[in-house]
Amino acid sequence: MAAVKVHGAPLSTAFQRAVVCLYEKEVDFEVVPVDMRAGAHKQEPFISLNPFGQVPAFEDGDLQLFESRAITKYIAEEYAEKGTQLIPFETKKKAIASVWMEVEAHQFDPVASKLGWEIIFKPMFGMTTDQAAVEENEAKLVKVLDVYENRLSKSKYMGGDCITLADLHHLPNLQCLLGTNVKSQFESRPHVKAWVADITSRPTWAKVLAMLKP
Repeated sequence: MAAVKVHGAPLSTAFQRAVVCLYEKEVDFEVVPVDMRAGAHKQEPFISLNPFGQVPAFEDGDLQLFESRAITKYIAEEYAEKGTQLIPFETKKKAIASVWMEVEAHQFDPVASKLGWEIIFKPMFGMTTDQAAVEENEAKLVKVLDVYENRLSKSKYMGGDCITLADLHHLPNLQCLLGTNVKSQFESRPHVKAWVADITSRPTWAKVLAMLKP
């Protein structure tokens, strides 16, 4: 039995964020399923792992963590010598990657998550999409992607010349939006389009997507 355990459900974008990092770092891990439809994430024993009742929760031996980005940073640092180097060692390069990790969390994620909720998940749960919310958040996404296009015209990846957590953190919400009409916003910007094609074609991400299949 693996010492590393990830508690969650494959449909969760936050769960996917943690798992793709584990695959990149070539860390053996066990998935502990959480039945979110039954509300298991709001009950014991899960609530003891994450008091906010949100997936994923993470265990590495006696260490317990929650919040997907905190989990990925721990994995990247604890298993630095394994797999892909996802956090640069050099201080200045690390600082630049950290900036774009913050951009993903505070600029991209709020907008992309709202779009995914309205366009994908609401219909999935039999709810009605709020078209005004879609238009509002797509306009916000346009502004973010304009910044990304400029950044990626100067750098192959968000954090620099090599892939980092700043790129991986985008994958779950990005994948959701690629299945919607919002895809055109990514494809209309050549540097963004190339970056999207690059990171979504990684074998580790294919493993995460395989978890979504019945």
